[in-house]
Amino acid sequence: MKNALVVRGGWDGHQPVEATNLFIPFLEDNGYTVRIEESTAVYADADYLATVDLIVQCNTMTTIEKEEFEGLRAAVEAGTGLAGWHGGIADSYRNNSDYLQLIGGQFACHPGNHPDTHTGEQSDNYVPHTINIVPEAADHPIVAGITDFDLVTEQYWVLADDYNDVLATTTQAVREWDAWTRPVTSPAIWTRQWGRGRIFVSTPGHRVEILQDDNVKTIIERGLLWASR
Repeated sequence: MKNALVVRGGWDGHQPVEATNLFIPFLEDNGYTVRIEESTAVYADADYLATVDLIVQCNTMTTIEKEEFEGLRAAVEAGTGLAGWHGGIADSYRNNSDYLQLIGGQFACHPGNHPDTHTGEQSDNYVPHTINIVPEAADHPIVAGITDFDLVTEQYWVLADDYNDVLATTTQAVREWDAWTRPVTSPAIWTRQWGRGRIFVSTPGHRVEILQDDNVKTIIERGLLWASR
């Protein structure tokens, strides 16, 4: 048996309980014992984290204490895998720049529809866009056999660095009401090696209905297994 730790919480709009519950049976079917925590306090338990093969994090717009982050980073460096999707991993702890370095990408914004059409609902930011598989990564086990696909959901504009191994990108268009003057391409799915640990991030995954998309679901399931020790 392998050990998986699910850490979830933060903004309810990302449905952290329902979203992670989608993947817990998959992990159990693949031989993992799953522990669920609703707090980052567990990251400070070095003895326990040393036994964890995979951390699945879905924790948006919260904070993390110094000793908790240091425990998380040390576990990854020692070989514990870290994986997640959307704001649950790419917009988790804005108070800690070292976390941004660990993950390799930070949510900056999700440009929405024309301001005159806004109703105050999450759907104001649901735009049609394409997830483009990077040709050089087409044989990677996480995206093998998957071609470019379209979504209507939040499209993340991500600030990232070139240490990421990018598997897929997405390009923000220029609309008449936008301030930018040329298309902007951001990583949409990437991996990252940190010490002996593997990190997997998928920016698609705003809510359960996106996680249930066949392409997104397959990519995340493969990403969880890939990242694991």
